[in-house]
Amino acid sequence: MKVLVGLSGGVDSSVAALLLKEAGHDVVGATMLLWRDGRYKGGARDACFGPGEKRDAAEAAAFCARLGIPYRSFDCADAYERLVLAPWRAAFLEGRTPNPCVRCNAAMKFGALPDLAREAGVDFDAFATGHYARVERGPDGRMRLLRAADRARDQSYFLYRLSQAQLARQIFPLGTLEKTEVRRIAREHGLLAVADKPDSQDFYGGDRDELIGEPDRPGDIVDEAGRVLGRHDGFWKYTVGQRRGLALANPAGTAASEPLYVVRVDPCANRVVVGPKPATVSRAFRVADCNWVSVPAPAPGVELPCAVKIRSVGDPAPGATLLAEPDGSLRVSVPAGLSGVAPGQSAVFYDGDAVLGGGFIIRD
Repeated sequence: MKVLVGLSGGVDSSVAALLLKEAGHDVVGATMLLWRDGRYKGGARDACFGPGEKRDAAEAAAFCARLGIPYRSFDCADAYERLVLAPWRAAFLEGRTPNPCVRCNAAMKFGALPDLAREAGVDFDAFATGHYARVERGPDGRMRLLRAADRARDQSYFLYRLSQAQLARQIFPLGTLEKTEVRRIAREHGLLAVADKPDSQDFYGGDRDELIGEPDRPGDIVDEAGRVLGRHDGFWKYTVGQRRGLALANPAGTAASEPLYVVRVDPCANRVVVGPKPATVSRAFRVADCNWVSVPAPAPGVELPCAVKIRSVGDPAPGATLLAEPDGSLRVSVPAGLSGVAPGQSAVFYDGDAVLGGGFIIRD
């Protein structure tokens, strides 16, 4: 089988390509180039988006030469600006908390990259990446997205917006492996340049405010009663559940030792509202713009039990129930409560290992 492998220059995608080559597949490596010198300053941190991309692409090319497989790179900088950064920026300025990786995977890594490769004449039957996830065809013929064997590395949360067409041609060679095993395979095959290379911890290597491009807009930090506790430089620098970075004075009648967290962001009033930890807990919220993966969309009025994640880390919270609304949105009930439910975040729903689907949290 002819397989196009998305390469980042890191250990995961490199081992994915290696395993496919050893399995006898006809492998081609491909990298999407997102960074354009002069557009942003960037920074020194390891990240998916930044000036370090040149080094990563060179390492991917050198790896392909060593493995004896063809390598191509594709300029995706303008598409990334339009499809990922622009909506990400707009969401923050509307008081939401977006996750750029969710949109990047669906629109860029699993969308623009293989599409550009095919347009350039690269012939392939399947697309592969180094993501920690699994995919299989269910008995009903529908593709199912599953959690990875390595729970600590599972990336299914970031992949819930992939379409059935994308999943049907997708291979995840690392889905059944532990990260320690992946690094061991790299060392055993002499891939010392990537075997112990740190994982990217951020999506951007520089200051996030640079990408937003908005001048400071000072405003009040208030408690739920409206009392001013401090000042902020821009509401978009805060998200629900945040505690760090809050310079506050406790008003009379408030325990000085009580930690305060962001409860909500009010862009219209240019205010950040804070409260005690219990105030960040939600037992019900609404989700829109849903993408259904392992099951069809439920009919209006149908309730669906599930577990739910509102951020990539940790296990899905059990005991949730989804209620489908006529407009396609969902009412999500979590009796045990979830802390830090922020508009703009993705809520992803699970049944065991299977990703049922997900969508974006919205304000009621």
